Amino acid sequence: MHVTQPADGGVARVVTDLVRGQRAAGLAVSVACPADGGLRHSVAGLGCEVLEWEASRSPGAGLLREATGLAELLSRVRPDVIHAHSAKAGLVTRLVVRGRVPTVFQPHAWSFEAVDGISARLARTWERRGARWASRLLCVSGAEQRVGRSHGIEADWRLVPNGVDLERFCPQGPSEREPPGRATARGGPLVVCVGRLCRQKGQDVLLAAWPEVRRAVPGARLVLVGDGPEAARLRAAAPAAVTFTGALDDPVGWYRAADLVVLPSRWEGMALAPLEAMACGSPVLATDVGGARESLPPHLAPRLLTPPDDPAALARALTDLLRDTEGLRALGDDGLRHVRAHHDIRRTAAAVEDVYRELLGLESIECREPITT
Repeated sequence: MHVTQPADGGVARVVTDLVRGQRAAGLAVSVACPADGGLRHSVAGLGCEVLEWEASRSPGAGLLREATGLAELLSRVRPDVIHAHSAKAGLVTRLVVRGRVPTVFQPHAWSFEAVDGISARLARTWERRGARWASRLLCVSGAEQRVGRSHGIEADWRLVPNGVDLERFCPQGPSEREPPGRATARGGPLVVCVGRLCRQKGQDVLLAAWPEVRRAVPGARLVLVGDGPEAARLRAAAPAAVTFTGALDDPVGWYRAADLVVLPSRWEGMALAPLEAMACGSPVLATDVGGARESLPPHLAPRLLTPPDDPAALARALTDLLRDTEGLRALGDDGLRHVRAHHDIRRTAAAVEDVYRELLGLESIECREPITT
């Protein structure tokens, strides 16, 4: 049983891909998630049970109600293994289950990286204490695991890098690499940023860098693909030659159309967008945050990584890459080979299934006590 909040963005794509692979392997799967977001619709057709779990993104006054609701779902389903995704679901699941059912917690980047001050201290304290109720703590990158350990989190760790569906995310011929929208008529090089419009993804840093890029590379165009809480502020701050697509079910066309895909995140575990872009044959520029270095071909990381929260450095890196048309094509080819060799979702799903099997070998599921709050 997967338990997740959020039910959109990269976490939802990870859960959907895992469910697809697990159903293909013959596992019985349930997903508990909020009704909003696209996750329930994306997994409904995969042959799994979809359970509505009302939960907000952040801890708050509704925590007891959320815990009670999840306990009721768990008592009904009685799963053999619970896989909790992201900080909120990890918090509620571990408080409810308290180790009585094999539990995998996958943070998808640590909650304390998203906040400051007392909120960060409280999040670190909880993660240190809550780790005892995770049978396995699954990280998507070595960097994510090192951050956890550096903050005193002791756990039975497993490292399973993110993967992408190489049948869905794949390159096409040059005649099909046209921008999928009238707003991006023919012109200079096309830069695409795919991600939730929020502070984590750093689109504000990209917009601050963009005027300098335009001065150095006249005609360059920027498209921001996605929606989120920062949408209105980003639109108001956007300079010329920036297009916002809003929320899209499928970003593949934009990946294929891009001359360069950029992800200026402030923190990550291992972002999916660079992997998806490389699987489509497009070169990637990312900030040097958790998992980014592990996502890229090792020999290219120095050229394709830039410091986070640094518009000037980002502008320089973008300019250097956009001026090298032939070099961009070679970078795209290298990235494609790397993703195919190391980030196939089938490998990821099989590794996660191995974690489940390991846990089931440690405990007889017939003797499990019921879950109550």
